[in-house]
Amino acid sequence: MIMDRDGVAERLEPFRRELTAYCYRMLGSAFEAEDAVQETLVRAWSKFDGFEGRSALRTWLYRIATNVCLDMAPAPQRRARPMDLTSPCPAAAPDLAQLEENVWVGPVPDARVLAGDPAEVAVGRESVRLAFVAALQKLPARQRAVLILREVLAWSAAETAELLETSVASVNSALQRARATMAAQGPAGDAFDPLDETQRSLLSRYVQAFEAFDIEALKRLLHEDAVLNMPPFQMWVRGVVELGEWWQGAGCGCAGSRLLPVAANGMPAFAQYRPAEDGNGWTPWGLTQLEIVDGRIATMTNHMDVERLFPLWGLPMRLTTDPRAADPHTAGAPTAG
Repeated sequence: MIMDRDGVAERLEPFRRELTAYCYRMLGSAFEAEDAVQETLVRAWSKFDGFEGRSALRTWLYRIATNVCLDMAPAPQRRARPMDLTSPCPAAAPDLAQLEENVWVGPVPDARVLAGDPAEVAVGRESVRLAFVAALQKLPARQRAVLILREVLAWSAAETAELLETSVASVNSALQRARATMAAQGPAGDAFDPLDETQRSLLSRYVQAFEAFDIEALKRLLHEDAVLNMPPFQMWVRGVVELGEWWQGAGCGCAGSRLLPVAANGMPAFAQYRPAEDGNGWTPWGLTQLEIVDGRIATMTNHMDVERLFPLWGLPMRLTTDPRAADPHTAGAPTAG
């Protein structure tokens, strides 16, 4: 029988977003996840005439995606954050050495990995948070797959064992070891709810303080041991005092910046634009994600690969008008994207 190739593609396409979320958790990179999903769909499309419905289509696709990710992620440590690799540096003498992009856990737009009803989105938001994805990268690849399938996607041990072509006992053992490793990473921090007025107020105050470059106001929003990190730089700075020195010293170029809210990893996030050198508007500087613990900002991650990241969110590469003038209340919860 001649296969309807267009019809097959239409049957596969609805799975793209959930497969992207799965591959992102496995690989820690939005770009690698997209590559993995594309390879998964191409393999499924090309082999569809051999798919006899012996398992559900979704299960079959996840088996292909898992194999693709395992092929892409053979190393025990996939990607990391600066805090995983070095000790904090003094603000007065930052280590500005840069490492390759493939070292770092990267951000992902919510729109590419989150969907469903509000309850499903809330669960998905927790499982794509930057700290959670970074912790996943510390697991061996098959443990990572087991944890995601069992704990995030709620697959049974039998279903997971069938997908990984192993035993239920092996799956349960891998899950136990993975849970222990994840628990050792420490508390995950506050769940982010874009409709929570307390969190919206905190983010609004952060935007106002940062755009005014009011360092004392910024410090009041932080935990005492708050962290700033800036991939691809391997440096990171810890503590309110050190961060105050950072903004007064090496970070002083952020004065005059503008922040646009975006949706990334189910977390509060902003695209940062610094004043353009030619004096005409603002140009991209970084994509900042905030992790909140007990109502204060605990971690600020600035992803600096703007040439690739900003197009991923459909962000402009220059602002020619002040977004505050257009909407002075633009702040708070990130927008869709």
